[in-house]
Amino acid sequence: MPSCLPSRIHRHRTTLALAAALTLLPGVGVAATGADARAVFDPMLEQTVAREDLPGIAMAVVEDGEVVFSATRGERRAGTGQRIDANTLFKIASNSKAMTAALLARLVDRGLLRWDDPVTRYLPQFRMHDPWVTEHMQVRDLLIHNSGLGLGAGDLMLWPEPNAFTRQDVIAGLAHLKPVTSFRSGYAYDNLMYVVAGEVAAAAGGKPYDQLMREEVFAPLGMQRCQVGAWSVTQVGNVAQPHVRIDGRNAMQGTDGDMTTDRPSMAAGGIRCSLADMTRWMQVLLDPARAPGWLSAAQRRALWTAHMPMPISERQRQWDNTHFSAYGYGWRLSDMDGQWKVAHTGTLSGMYSSLALLPDRRVGVVVLINGEAEDARTALVQAALKHYTDPTATEGVGGYLDALARERQQRVAAGHVRPDTGARRPADLHDTRAWQGRYEDPWLGPASVCPDQGQLRFRVARSGWLHGEVMQVGERWLVQWDNLGEDTQPWLQVQPGVPPTLSLRAIDPDIDFSYDYQDLQFTRVGDCP
Repeated sequence: MPSCLPSRIHRHRTTLALAAALTLLPGVGVAATGADARAVFDPMLEQTVAREDLPGIAMAVVEDGEVVFSATRGERRAGTGQRIDANTLFKIASNSKAMTAALLARLVDRGLLRWDDPVTRYLPQFRMHDPWVTEHMQVRDLLIHNSGLGLGAGDLMLWPEPNAFTRQDVIAGLAHLKPVTSFRSGYAYDNLMYVVAGEVAAAAGGKPYDQLMREEVFAPLGMQRCQVGAWSVTQVGNVAQPHVRIDGRNAMQGTDGDMTTDRPSMAAGGIRCSLADMTRWMQVLLDPARAPGWLSAAQRRALWTAHMPMPISERQRQWDNTHFSAYGYGWRLSDMDGQWKVAHTGTLSGMYSSLALLPDRRVGVVVLINGEAEDARTALVQAALKHYTDPTATEGVGGYLDALARERQQRVAAGHVRPDTGARRPADLHDTRAWQGRYEDPWLGPASVCPDQGQLRFRVARSGWLHGEVMQVGERWLVQWDNLGEDTQPWLQVQPGVPPTLSLRAIDPDIDFSYDYQDLQFTRVGDCP
């Protein structure tokens, strides 16, 4: 990624070496308590909300184990006046992974499983594409993204949600996902293995994953509002809804009904918590004395041990002077300006979260947002952490937002853009007759490309989101989803043969990796009804 930060970040850092070292010593560094903390972090929050036009946000900062800043802005549902507060529930998305890892660590402490146990000891039905990998996959491997599968492989069984896939479907689908690298040879972010990890916990603990999570994590830590599994949105109340940007405004999309169901994604990204809950979570992680006996020192170390090396991005090098990056059990580990950093982010459509810790300083920052807010999340957390790791930093939220904008401009200048598909027209039913029919993908299951009320419709049977009209652009076909944005649309590629096959490929080069269209291969199995 090309350099795009203000020149100050490129300065020679020798003059900061002593300051970086001093911040690691007890009692040395920048303190922000009481009114001072509000004077530091309130302007960051206000600038982020103003620049990014967020529907709602919640933020807290812990310093030396104590809450020094907690604030909320905006609405649970844009335009309703329903204000967000410290008890409002947000989807924390992949920040759920750290809680799943902590649950497994609790079971290890109780002697109910070991990290190096084979997965098949708990799930005899577990199968990977390669039988050797099936045999040698250990519980620890489920948590560190080393399976050999490609980035986000199989995620269409999880998202968009809700859908009709079960955890059993997800586990069965793994056997059909072909690896792109050898087992344990490298890092590629994966969600399905955390679904498996949740089922391992259930088998070892003798109870469903959601019940174990409530009993082993939420209850003993006093995380009173966190929700997982099936629960009543109406009864629980005070729940933030996801928003996307449509025509320059925040619009709700994928909102809850009266109940939320037990979804297969919960161990990977399905937990919801409030700002108060996440603040408590940070405090316990930073200070074991706040929950005596909850986790042994050995298992706390295991969670934050570097188990899988990760690549260091150019942004990390420029912004943080990062020298190492690795994945622990549910956590990303790195150094930031000479200080140890433990962090994770969470992203679901219309919901963003971030939690970052500086354990040696007992400092933590959490941000929860109910809108499209990748830049806002990145800039706000970065500016907040810099207050502790590099007090001389002058970029602030605005500087980091500007840098992110320049990154996008450079990608566009390099031709990294979504091609123009504006000249699309509905597919001709006569011209497509040869490949209309019912299809099957080994892991996504049944699909169809069939006429319906004068349109050629593509439908995946177990996902109501993956329904749309087949359109033609020049000599190519694409699927225009009914209820998903243009940035999620795929090309529909037809391979003639007996029988014909179909594949999907992303149109947008910056598509969310969970739209893993490249892993699909549909084979025709019958005529349209």
